[in-house]
Amino acid sequence: MPNPTEIVPELNDITATLFRATGNRSVPRTTMSLVHLRAGQIVGNTYLTILNTGFLRKAGVSEERITAVSSWQDAPYFTDAERAALSLVEATLQPAPHGQERVTDDLYAEVAKHYDKKALATLTIAIGQINFFIALAVIGKPAPVASLADEQWD
Repeated sequence: MPNPTEIVPELNDITATLFRATGNRSVPRTTMSLVHLRAGQIVGNTYLTILNTGFLRKAGVSEERITAVSSWQDAPYFTDAERAALSLVEATLQPAPHGQERVTDDLYAEVAKHYDKKALATLTIAIGQINFFIALAVIGKPAPVASLADEQWD
């Protein structure tokens, strides 16, 4: 797929708005990148995993933490707040057991223990944001890059 912003230039406005909405500093940028990296891993998308790994490296996150995102449940490298955020993205992106909710009241309560109302809304928007980009990444197949400044599209 060619660069979708060249075909639908309004996409630039949507992207900028999403980044403004999630960049309000109510949730640490590192947490956002951990959540986005986990989302990329869940859907098996190299573009998203390399991009968010690059963001985490630039932020000074250790290789141990980056590598352990795929197995965060038993890794000692994450705070309780980060674990709650990772649980939330997994619940959102993975199918729930038959007849059960994806995001249970217990999970929501756990996340709400670590994030105030604004941060929880921001985290929810960030999960929606990565879902938006998953479609572009999976369908469009941009070149894996470690920075948004790098050439991604044919």
